[in-house]
Amino acid sequence: MNIQSPDLTSAYPEIFLLVMVCVVMLADLIAGEKKRYVAYYLSHFALLGCAFLTFTSFSSETTYTFSGMFVDDAMSDILKLMVYGTVASVLVYSRDYISLRNMYTGEFFSLVLFATLGMMVMISASHFLTLYIGLELLSLSLYALVALRRNTVTATEAAMKFFVLGALASGFLLYGMSMVYGATGSLHIAAVSDVIKSGVMSHEVLVIGLVFIVAGISFKLSAAPFHMWAPDVYEGSPTAVTLFIGSAPKLAAFGFVMRLLVEGMGEMVDDWQGMLVILAVMSMAIGNIAAIAQTNIKRMLAYSTISHMGFLILGLISADTNGYSSAMFYTFAYVLMTLGTFAIILMLSRDGFEADNIDDFKGLSKRNPWYAFITMVMMLSMAGIPPMIGFYAKLSVLQAVLAAGFVWVAIVAVLLSVIGAFYYLRIIKLMYFDDPVSDAPITPSIDVKVLVSVNGLAVIVLGLFPQSLMALSLFAIEHSM
Repeated sequence: MNIQSPDLTSAYPEIFLLVMVCVVMLADLIAGEKKRYVAYYLSHFALLGCAFLTFTSFSSETTYTFSGMFVDDAMSDILKLMVYGTVASVLVYSRDYISLRNMYTGEFFSLVLFATLGMMVMISASHFLTLYIGLELLSLSLYALVALRRNTVTATEAAMKFFVLGALASGFLLYGMSMVYGATGSLHIAAVSDVIKSGVMSHEVLVIGLVFIVAGISFKLSAAPFHMWAPDVYEGSPTAVTLFIGSAPKLAAFGFVMRLLVEGMGEMVDDWQGMLVILAVMSMAIGNIAAIAQTNIKRMLAYSTISHMGFLILGLISADTNGYSSAMFYTFAYVLMTLGTFAIILMLSRDGFEADNIDDFKGLSKRNPWYAFITMVMMLSMAGIPPMIGFYAKLSVLQAVLAAGFVWVAIVAVLLSVIGAFYYLRIIKLMYFDDPVSDAPITPSIDVKVLVSVNGLAVIVLGLFPQSLMALSLFAIEHSM
């Protein structure tokens, strides 16, 4: 029997990262406590190597390997490059924070890289089992990261809630996948799509499976009404971990949704479109209204994330190329805004002090006008006010929704965005019109200063000139779906 070995070229970035995770763990063990920086720089080298391998193999052609379980296409390559950049930024922003809290260890960097590997597998999966393996690798790494400060009660509690609800969501997802397998006889995404197109299956069984799959996806996106974990986990986790949870995994979740719903079950759009409309409206309503009452900045940003995920889902309900590309663009914009916002929170935190209350932003313009300006840019962008990237992201999604005929949904989205602007503008008011509650100097390292400045300016520049990023998103969708 002649067994053909799979073409590993498409999976070189994943293989390289897996090897580098092992290298990071061993190097950290050998280097010891006095040379923790070795793991930090090796992690950046791992991400840089993955970016190089992904970029050099970039092509508009779609390649399948591992018996059709793994796909390499334009969308996967672009999402992976965004993931590398996001994770590298998280590591730079987090370095000072974790070093002051005894988290500057090989375990932290290994878990971050394992989570990144899970995201990469999710993005390139073309089989239900591959999707699930990537998702669980990401999830288990995140559970451990949240609980990394074992002596902190809030972190341990957050990790327990995250784990229990995550296991429940995984159960939903697996049960839904099993129903789809029972109806179609296959776990390959392309084969499932072909069977659904042929119509030779039990539609009722597929719909039941679809309901469970959408519920599982909603949890991973932190979309209402499956959002209950997000505020507690955001608040209880160390801020560096909250930044990681709130940024890069959203890119992987977008890829996950595209593979599962659009590629695999695109023919059932009439069935999942209505579900997504309900999820989107509930997420925007609960997220924006609940955020107003928050005094903890991380809880406020958790509810903000829920509302943003509602907007992301809006792009998917249009069920066409423009809608999908606008959702992808929105994901990029959201990640960029989240990175900048949490970077400021990390910089305001210091040894023995967590800047996790809204009042900690009082008088920031008097303490450091430049960081106050960057924070204002992030808040205006999240509120969807021009000329920031957040405005164009929301505009492109609303245009796709209107083109699909969901006029009432677009009206509701605009009204809820107006309500949501309040809690963003409140932060600006505190920074510029209130007196500081602390005069402690803000002294980040030079790399953090440069990166946060670039981050803030990128939000403005990409808002003024969004065409290139929008064209990149459209290219990814057109050459992958």
